[in-house]
Amino acid sequence: MSTTRFSGTTLKRIHREIADLKKEDLGGISVGPISADKPFLWKARIPGPEGSIYEGGVFTVEITLGHDYPFSAPKVLFLTRIYHMNISEKGNVCIDILKNNWSPALSIFKVVLSLSSLLTDPNPSDPLVPSIATEFLRKRPTHDQTARRWTELYAKPTPPPSPPSAVSSNPPSVAGTTTSGTTTRASAKGKGRASAQSAGPEEQATGVDLTGDGIEAVSLPTRGTKRRREVHASDSVIDLSEEVEASSTRGGKRRHVEMLGDVIVIED
Repeated sequence: MSTTRFSGTTLKRIHREIADLKKEDLGGISVGPISADKPFLWKARIPGPEGSIYEGGVFTVEITLGHDYPFSAPKVLFLTRIYHMNISEKGNVCIDILKNNWSPALSIFKVVLSLSSLLTDPNPSDPLVPSIATEFLRKRPTHDQTARRWTELYAKPTPPPSPPSAVSSNPPSVAGTTTSGTTTRASAKGKGRASAQSAGPEEQATGVDLTGDGIEAVSLPTRGTKRRREVHASDSVIDLSEEVEASSTRGGKRRHVEMLGDVIVIED
């Protein structure tokens, strides 16, 4: 409907009601034109009154104004399905102020307030759906249960999506960092000799990951023994069958050197 069909009086009245709405305490109700260039088409969102069988629901209503508004009543249509004796399945509303009791002194805001009151106090003496009115009078618990179920199905607002949960990942363990309460550090003592020391109270054999593949070279504290082994993260010991031997002499003392892939083990 083009705004050119509206009289100056009608447009002036609509703009005045828009200004008056800004001064009203609407509570949880929202109402207004759908856009600035369509002042004749309004939408309202009416929350189900607290304590009523429609509590928790939000009902969207479309309000269309005639070109001779306010001298004719607006047309109201429920877009949200509702189980109500005065509201048809297609959304038409049966209420007195929209029929014989309409007056130019009424406003769109007062119409919306009347619709909210209708959710709390239906009118079984002038029903638009007689079967629901009969159920309301004779089987009230069944009526109320059905109305609550419809509210849950059709009028419950869609909850906002949950924010994505943060995914935590454990950083890779490297030599010199604390992993399980013991700080491991590698130190060199003397030329060509490496040993692994533990900052813990017990002087036991400890390993340092020199390859980055979870394989550790182990130095045993017992001197005078020739033991070699390869320790994996699972503490399983595998005998080495392939080794390259070399020897070095310093101060008249021979040392046994083994090259295990990228790992060099020096045995005294």
